[in-house]
Formats: sequence, C-alpha cells, structure tokens
Amino acid sequence: MQYQSDFYNTEIFKAVQKAGLFTDSKAFADAIAKIPLAEIEQLYAKQKPTGAALLNFVHTHFDFVASKELEALPDFACAQLYISALWSRLSRKPSTVATGSLLPLPYPYVVPGGRFNEIYYWDSYFTALGLLDANRNDLVEGMLDNFISLIDRIGHVPNGNRDYYQSRSQPPVTALMVDLLWQQKSDDMQWLKRVTQGLIKEHNFWQTGGDVGSTEGNARLRVVTMPCGGTLNRYWDPLAAPRPESYVEDVELASKAVDPSVLYQHIRAACESGWDFSSRWLANPDDLASIRTTQIIPVDLNALLVLLELQLARCLKKLNNETQAEHYDSLASKRSALIQRYCWCDETGWFYDVNLDDYQPTKIVSLAGVVPMFAKQVTPAQAQRMGDKLRYDFLKSGGLVSTLTPTSQQWDSPNGWAPLQWFAVSGLRSYGQNQLASEIMQAWIYAVETGFAHLGCLLEKYNVVEPDKQAEGGEYVVQQGFGWTNGVTSRFYRLLASEVDSFLG
Repeated sequence: MQYQSDFYNTEIFKAVQKAGLFTDSKAFADAIAKIPLAEIEQLYAKQKPTGAALLNFVHTHFDFVASKELEALPDFACAQLYISALWSRLSRKPSTVATGSLLPLPYPYVVPGGRFNEIYYWDSYFTALGLLDANRNDLVEGMLDNFISLIDRIGHVPNGNRDYYQSRSQPPVTALMVDLLWQQKSDDMQWLKRVTQGLIKEHNFWQTGGDVGSTEGNARLRVVTMPCGGTLNRYWDPLAAPRPESYVEDVELASKAVDPSVLYQHIRAACESGWDFSSRWLANPDDLASIRTTQIIPVDLNALLVLLELQLARCLKKLNNETQAEHYDSLASKRSALIQRYCWCDETGWFYDVNLDDYQPTKIVSLAGVVPMFAKQVTPAQAQRMGDKLRYDFLKSGGLVSTLTPTSQQWDSPNGWAPLQWFAVSGLRSYGQNQLASEIMQAWIYAVETGFAHLGCLLEKYNVVEPDKQAEGGEYVVQQGFGWTNGVTSRFYRLLASEVDSFLG
C-alpha cells in the first residue's frame, strides 16, 4: 500500500482535492503520474500553484484515463443490442505492473463503467450472469482467477483493484463465482484445489479477530460474538481517514462529527457493504453524519457467508476431505440458525439487520432481508410471507425499491438496483414463486427500457417508483455503462424468453 500511504497524505493531493478542480474526487485519486511522484511533490513544494496554475500543474504532470464505454456508440434499436455491444467496451486487458493507483490483474476483466474504471468485487458476480449469457465464459473465468490472485496477494478481494481500496473488501461473492463455473470446471482438480484454497483464505479474512479477546464489547474487527455465544459478522475497515476517492465529501462531513476518526470508519465500512449509502446504516435516516455502520450486524453479509461456507464444504467433499467439509457444513448450519434467531421478525415476515448495542432488529426494512431466501436458508412458510411483502411493499412499476425508507441516499427508495432485483428473483424462483419473479423481472425491464428510450444507454441504478425520472442521490451523478445492470437485465431477458418458450410448448 505504498502508493496510498505516500501519495494520499501529501500536500499536493490534499490541495488538489480541496481546491475542487474536479467535480468528482475520484478523478485525481485515479490520475497517473507522468514522472515519479517524489519529483512531482518537490516541484509542487517549490511552486505552490493555486487556481488555474494548479490545474495546469496537474494536467502537466498527470494523465487521466478515459472511459471507453462513454465514447460514441451507434444508435441501437433496443437495450439488448446495446448490452451485447458494450461488453467489449467494458473489458480490460491483464497487466503485470501497477499504473497509478490501479493494481495489476493477471487476467482479463470487466469494469462497471463511468467513474468505475476498475474491477469491483461484488459487481463482478452480477456482471458474470450476462457474460455467461453472451458465451463469454472466458471473461468469467478470468475474473474469478483475478479474485484468487488478489486473495493470495492481499488476503482478501478488495473493494476494487485500486491501492486505496485494499483496507476493505465487499460482499463476498467469490463462492458465487465458483458456483457459476461449477458444472464446467469442477472436474478439473487443479482448478478445484486452487479455488478451494482461495475460499478458505477469504473465509479466514472474515473470521480474523474472532479468536481474540474483545476490545469493544462483543465485536472485534469483522467478527461479532452474539449473546448466545455464536458468531456473526459485520462490515469493517481499519483505516480511520478520509477516502481518497471521496476526500472532499468525507472531510466536509467529518467537520460536523464529534470524532472524525470514528465517522471515517463508519463511512468506510458502509463502502465495504456496497450499500454506500443507505438508511440501513444511519441513526437518523435523513442525516449521513449519523452513520453507524460498524454498530450494525448485516443480514445480507451473513447470508452470503453461509453460501461461502456451504461452497467450501462442497469443494472439500469433491476433494475427498470429508472432515474439513463437515467443519464448514457445521459453520453454515450454526450461522443460518443465528440468522433465524436474531434477524427474522415473525410479526412482519421479514429478515432485518441487527443492532450491535442491544442485539435487536433495526427498524429499516430493506432488500438486504431477501438474501437469506437467495441463500435458500428460509422455510417455505417464511418464503411465502416474504413474497407477499415483496409484492405489496417493495414492488413498484419499475422493480423493487432498495428500502421502504425514502431518503436522499442512493441505496434507499425510490431507487432500485440490479443486484437486489437478482437476489429477490433468484430467491423467489428457488421457492416456486415464479409468477412474482416474472412480474419483478418485467417491471425492472420496463424501467431499463424506459431509461434506454430517453438516454440510449443503461445506468447503474433506476428510480423504480417513477421510471420516467432519472435516479438521484449519492456522491456523484448516475453512471452509465453499466456492468451489473447489463448482466442482470440480460439474464432477465433470457429467463422471460424461456418462460414464453415453455408456455408455447
């Protein structure tokens, strides 16, 4: 993390960010130095440019990589043709040397698009759905191999392959990527051993701290010991500093905080969740400064960790290591039971995040609660009640809202996001609620096609309450591209087409 520790604390980095030379703080965090950074810092110290001179200094000594997907495209008659054409625009070649803040990856990969010109961890699983539909299995294999490479080098898959993301991960989906490739790759023992070791290391990352005496109540790092003695997990980032990619926003928000270092950790932990930001993490849904992410035990994270443990057991059984397989099967069963015990609310028929201070469910009703159904860890009766709540509370004309709490945060109502549509649709189909799953897919495609008719592209998120209006909220303008929207929408087109084919007989 040398580039991060040396550059992001320098006088020039802070000066450029505070000067507001770029509308997006991430632009300068991703800049590529034309000469050694030490030389640039010395030149800056001598000249101390400001205003237009500072902007000229930056462009003299740094390069900025353009997003290929934003270059002019032909006019496409439909969203499906756009998705097909965009995969090559979103693809990136492997590299062996770091370029600016960008960490090298040994295999080809796909980026989300727009300001996100690097691989993103949990995005990649949803993107992979569309890549498989496009017969680009090679890219899916490459992205999984990149994850294993990052786990070997760093100890986990970072938020993205930027050096400033190394202190945190994202929702763990390497096991889901393994599952996508299982049928075609699991008989390759060399591949199986490699991915199994990677999954074990990733599991160890999330469990680090669980065997050490607590220093803050019953939580240490990403591990939380529950009152019954069992363990669940939370999101966490050890760094208590502004994010380089959102430096101005973080410093401004911290100016209102009693303890800026604590706020920075809550902000960073929310970024690890992928839900940056949402009322899920806020004591006051209308005030981002009230963020308290590390005080929340997330239901979706723990459901995904059940899948990681089950996938490990599956891999180890195929490798004839029954003892270790039973160990991970047992961990998954215990974790699933804890999710039922602490996260399920029988009164409302939904799964919730849990407050760390009193171990009671939070009051925020969110689509994170559908992930236990995606993980197939709910009873048929629970699945039926959850389906009813999805239909009557979450489903809007353009798909499912992320939460039932409308705020200015981008992961709240009225916004909907592709990955959460997929978690819900996949979960419903697993429990035989195919009609509702179809209605959600159709609503989502309506939002996507409405947006495509206006803008000629796909976006990272949508206003699913009023699909003719563009989604808002967050620290940056809505981005186009867009990897996981392309992937999930592509899969929805395929599933709906197969339903039609089945009906026609």
